Amino acid sequence: MNVYLDESGDLGWSLDKPYRNGGSSRYLTIAALIIPKTHAHLPKRIIRKFYKSRELSSSGELKGQFLTKDETSRFIQKLIHLLEREPSITISVITVKKENVQPHIRSDANKLYNYMVHFAILQEIRECAAVDFIPDPRTIKVASGNSLVDYLKTKLWFELNSATVIRHIPVESKKNLTLQFIDFIAHVVWSRYENNEYDPYRLIRPYITERHLFF
Repeated sequence: MNVYLDESGDLGWSLDKPYRNGGSSRYLTIAALIIPKTHAHLPKRIIRKFYKSRELSSSGELKGQFLTKDETSRFIQKLIHLLEREPSITISVITVKKENVQPHIRSDANKLYNYMVHFAILQEIRECAAVDFIPDPRTIKVASGNSLVDYLKTKLWFELNSATVIRHIPVESKKNLTLQFIDFIAHVVWSRYENNEYDPYRLIRPYITERHLFF
């Protein structure tokens, strides 16, 4: 299995000011794509079509926040079609409501991030012999890095009695179309909470595994 991970929102705590106007996001969403290696090319096909329709080079990076409403609708249609056709593909998403996070947890946000990742993916991979864990290292995951993977292994091996081997393969999302695919999904879910954009979210909700933290 391959596990691709990306997020929308941030781990800042400036909640007394408007978001993007001196303030932090009110929510953080982490999304994971858990996909058999034999199917790993399928999300890339979807993203390539968006680059082609925009006449963009795939050497750049197309983020979910920059999609138009029409593009978001087309992406959701293609996503649903893919998940209906390939039930072995799993989308697991977790969102934290940051205003309810206690001060002592805010002081070490990496631990919160690690816990969210564990909550999102471990039940989905515990029966796998091995997984390639493929996050984007450029964003808020930089500081958690190896400590995140060590934490996931500890949870799997000691608490879940799993023998799953995790190979850590960080890749910049601009170099990986599948990470861009999961970024699109993270943005749709995050926007439902941060911006009250419910319509795109309600279409994909039946097809994803979703969890909440501090709601």
